Amino acid sequence: MACSENMFFLIGFFMSGVLACFGQRDLITTMPDRLDVLTGSCVQIPCSFDIPDLHKDKFNSAILLSGVWIKENPYFGERPDRVIFNSSETVNRYQGKITGNMSQKNCTTVFFNVTTSYSDIYYFRIESKPFRATDPEKSVYIDVRDLPSSPIISVSGEVKEGTPVSLNCSAFAPCPEHPPELTWILPTQFTTENQLHKNTDQTISVLSTMTFTPSYLHHEKNITCTAVYPVGTSNKTAEHNMMLNVSFSPKDTLASISPADSVSVGSCVNLTCSSTANPPVTNFTWFQISGGKTTQVASGLSYTLNVTAGDGGQYFCEARNSHGCGKSNEVQLAIKGQEETVNTMVFGIAAGTLGVLLLISLISVIGWRRNSRLHDGLERTDSPQGQNSPVGTVCTNQATAGEEPEEPAEDQPEEIQYGDIDFSKLQTKEIPAAAQDRVQGQESEYAEVNVTGRGAQEPPLNNLDGLYAQVNKTGGC
Repeated sequence: MACSENMFFLIGFFMSGVLACFGQRDLITTMPDRLDVLTGSCVQIPCSFDIPDLHKDKFNSAILLSGVWIKENPYFGERPDRVIFNSSETVNRYQGKITGNMSQKNCTTVFFNVTTSYSDIYYFRIESKPFRATDPEKSVYIDVRDLPSSPIISVSGEVKEGTPVSLNCSAFAPCPEHPPELTWILPTQFTTENQLHKNTDQTISVLSTMTFTPSYLHHEKNITCTAVYPVGTSNKTAEHNMMLNVSFSPKDTLASISPADSVSVGSCVNLTCSSTANPPVTNFTWFQISGGKTTQVASGLSYTLNVTAGDGGQYFCEARNSHGCGKSNEVQLAIKGQEETVNTMVFGIAAGTLGVLLLISLISVIGWRRNSRLHDGLERTDSPQGQNSPVGTVCTNQATAGEEPEEPAEDQPEEIQYGDIDFSKLQTKEIPAAAQDRVQGQESEYAEVNVTGRGAQEPPLNNLDGLYAQVNKTGGC
């Protein structure tokens, strides 16, 4: 029985080979072309198959299928040792299992404890009754290494100053049960998001997306993505370094002048502009500031001129690229013979400013002294000597008795309407001289009451001397 089965197997294999030679494929498999694997780890081979129309009537998915992996060469008639795995067998050369659903034409397989001897080409075969077939035109190359492959860094879009950008780091996960862990090293703050990613060939990768906002200071700085693979009780590490290429407008724009000292009319002066930008500066423009007016005078990295009398003043440059422009500092072009005029003007302005300040200070002192004199005079009217005067008596009586002031006569001056003087108690018949003195005394009394007793506005400064004279006269009475 065993001989007849082997004979049937060999005949079937021979017919498959003959049909393959004539361009007929009995089995069509899909798998990656290459897999890089770590020593001691596992490897998952994504695999699927299909049956050509010619043999679909022979294939029955309801029947238990066996998956077979063949190493080095699909033709194993004379070399049965090339068969390294058969899912129907309990003991195989390679320890593994088919994780896919064969009835759904999924032949994904995992091999464990991979060693360097596993590095080779592998073909897939299915066996069932009555259909058996191998795909000799499709294989996968497994490369077993002691060190992992470096992760891959990619950039989505332009890295531009001030604009958030995302960088992707991808590391192949040949053993999805133990995927690598990805970490970033970057000279700025960032956020990350990690996830498993299925590639177009059905292999699995770990994808880490890092987002940050670049600055021109990050230009030509290195970033690092590190992949750490767990293998048994240890780890294996691989990393990828990349230099950032940040686009930014001109920075650190600087203007210089040579010679820097004052020059004579007719001499040669050279001005130079420098700037840092990415992409490089495409246009330099020079400006002169003279008499408070800014004028564009030249273009180019350098500006050379034979000095004339009108060239004196300040100069600056602007550097521009596709992302913007940067303005430089201002440099002074001093011409001999003109600097004395400039110094004189500066001295005159400074002296004038100082004079104005002194004048303001002097006016403030005079005002303060006058105010002090006014307050001193008012305080003297409130002294004990002033309390014996009619003014002190009127102010005290009104405050003590709380009586309302009587209406003044209609023929009195308007300013007396605000006084507190009781004219009904005054004598009306006086000799002319005495009456005149008494009226003057009462006017002094009113002036004092108007200032201190009623809170009226202060008299003008040009009347203060008269007020002081009246106060002194009243106090002396």
